[in-house]
Amino acid sequence: MTRRQRVLDAAIGVLGTAGPRGLTHRAVDAAAGLPQGSTSNHFRTRDALVDGVVDRLLEREAELWGRLAGDVSTPDALADAVGRVVAELARERLLTLARHAVFVEASVRPGLGGRIADAHRRIAGWAVPLVAALGSRDPVRDFWLLLAVIDGLLTNQLADPQPDFAPTEAIRTVLRGMLGTRDG
Repeated sequence: MTRRQRVLDAAIGVLGTAGPRGLTHRAVDAAAGLPQGSTSNHFRTRDALVDGVVDRLLEREAELWGRLAGDVSTPDALADAVGRVVAELARERLLTLARHAVFVEASVRPGLGGRIADAHRRIAGWAVPLVAALGSRDPVRDFWLLLAVIDGLLTNQLADPQPDFAPTEAIRTVLRGMLGTRDG
C-alpha cells in the first residue's frame, strides 16, 4: 500500500467514525499514525482530500466487486453477486459510512456532486450493458433502480443493523421484477 492510499484509508476511517465535520488533515494524520503535516503533503486542501477519498472509495469498491462478483450471466447469478457485495459493504461499516458521509458533503459542496455523478456514470458504463444482456427493456432505468435498492439496503443496515442481514433475496426479487422473470 502506498503512503497516499494509507492517508486516504485513514481519511475513510475518520469519515466513518466522525462524519464530514471530523475530517481534518490533523485527524487523518493521527488516524494514519503519520507525522503532522503528512496528509497536507498529498492533499493541500480539505476539498482535495475529499476528492481523493471519492477516488479511493471507488477503487476499494471496484476491488471488492472484482473479488466477490464472480459469474453474473443470469439474473440469479447477478443477484447472488450483488448480494455478496452488499453484505460485505455492510460488514465494512466504516467504508460504507464514509461513502454516505461523502454524499452528505456533496449536498453542501456542488463540485463534489459532479464527481459523484461522474463516478455513477463510470459504474453505469459497465453495469448498464450487463443489465441489458440479462434482458432488460430499459437498462438505464433498471440500473438506477438497482443502485437505489442497494443504497437503501445499505442505509437501513447502517441505521438499524440486523444480525441476519441477507440482501440477496431482496435484490433477486427486484431483478426478477425488472426483467419480468420468475426464475433465474
